[in-house]
Amino acid sequence: MSTPITSSQLILHQAMAASPSHLRSLYRSLLRELPHRPLSTPSPIQQRIRNSISSNSAPMQVEEAEQYIQYVKAQRMYATLLERYNPGMSMDEEEKVRLTARRVGMDLPEEWRAGKKN
Repeated sequence: MSTPITSSQLILHQAMAASPSHLRSLYRSLLRELPHRPLSTPSPIQQRIRNSISSNSAPMQVEEAEQYIQYVKAQRMYATLLERYNPGMSMDEEEKVRLTARRVGMDLPEEWRAGKKN
């Protein structure tokens, strides 16, 4: 059986969640998930995140930031796995046919290639 969380434990958890080091960690995690840009020219989203983190963040905002980081990491992992296990997704139909023929030990005839290119 788990013991119920007391209000003092909840307040302590919220205070720890909003500590400067935790907020800094959240900020860095969010920046890692964004497309890389030089810090000398931050994007509007980077500026918005920095302003939001530097202001006194409510515990709910901190929790939302943590959830957003987990979501973005999961989406990045999903895209990576999708590319890894479905390598033909980004190929056009001609390339798929050529690779399928090569897979079974055949090359496409020259007439077929010439007919497609003309």
